[in-house]
Amino acid sequence: MTFRSADIAALPRHLEEIGPLDVLVNSAGIARHTPAVETTQEDYDTVSDINVRGAYFLSVGAAKGMMAAGIKGSIINVTSQMGHIGGIDRAVYCGTKHAVEGFTKAMAIEFGPHGIRINTLAPTFIRTPLAEQTLANSERKAWVESKIKLGRIGEMEDIMGPVVFLASDASALVTGTSLLVDGGWTAG
Repeated sequence: MTFRSADIAALPRHLEEIGPLDVLVNSAGIARHTPAVETTQEDYDTVSDINVRGAYFLSVGAAKGMMAAGIKGSIINVTSQMGHIGGIDRAVYCGTKHAVEGFTKAMAIEFGPHGIRINTLAPTFIRTPLAEQTLANSERKAWVESKIKLGRIGEMEDIMGPVVFLASDASALVTGTSLLVDGGWTAG
């Protein structure tokens, strides 16, 4: 399911239509990279609506369905390494990803007694349309590659295994944590 900020109010209805989930992988996210002093209220609201508000209510909606059906499920919010550090021209993006990291921890405390695990997956730059605005600039791409200790931009395949892990019983005792898939960026 995909949605825009205008669709957030319809999330509960969408979740009811598809029925209770066993696993939710919430990877919706957008960015509007600008210096903080140039951030418009419109850009702030748009990024916050998708990255925080959408993730929050999608997580809550999925958890409600799991609780009502007695499902011991897994909710995975895809954040970013930028939810653990800061980045140039990324104040709003970083702030929203930090917020998702925070509410995921709080929800883990609340959902745990129901057997529902909720975690975040925090990748580095992965070749996606969202990352292309940065990777298209050769200087920025070189900077990104210099920060990733494994020396390469991530591919979608790099996050598939971690998603399967967090979705499966292999992570049955993992909740309220963040799995960094960042090639060593945040290590130092």
